[in-house]
Amino acid sequence: MYPQLKQLNTEVLAISTDSVFAHKVFTQTSPSASKVQYPLVSDRTQLISRAYRVLDVKTGAPFRATVVVDPEGIIVSKMIYPKEVGRNTYEILRLIQGIQYGRKTGQGVPANWVPGQSGIPRDPNLIGKI
Repeated sequence: MYPQLKQLNTEVLAISTDSVFAHKVFTQTSPSASKVQYPLVSDRTQLISRAYRVLDVKTGAPFRATVVVDPEGIIVSKMIYPKEVGRNTYEILRLIQGIQYGRKTGQGVPANWVPGQSGIPRDPNLIGKI
């Protein structure tokens, strides 16, 4: 999904509390990690995890999370995933496409919206009528 996200002018960072040395070993030994094209950021001090409120203080490791920050530095989405469930990169892509569509058109993006579909007016007078 990284090329599609780049086409949307989106920056991707993978942040963990692992050291840069652990990241290096991970990318050299894991077939899937060796294909990662975006930066891996070490948060050994836990400053980033704490700032985004995704740190599990019991374990000292961050929860599996996806945080979307807009160009103005505002968090527009934060998803925390259970340990048992991996991320859905297609949904993350759709989320970013929906945010950008809504900002470009001024329309809302309904449930299950996909690019190419129309949005809905953000008019309180039309609630329940469309």
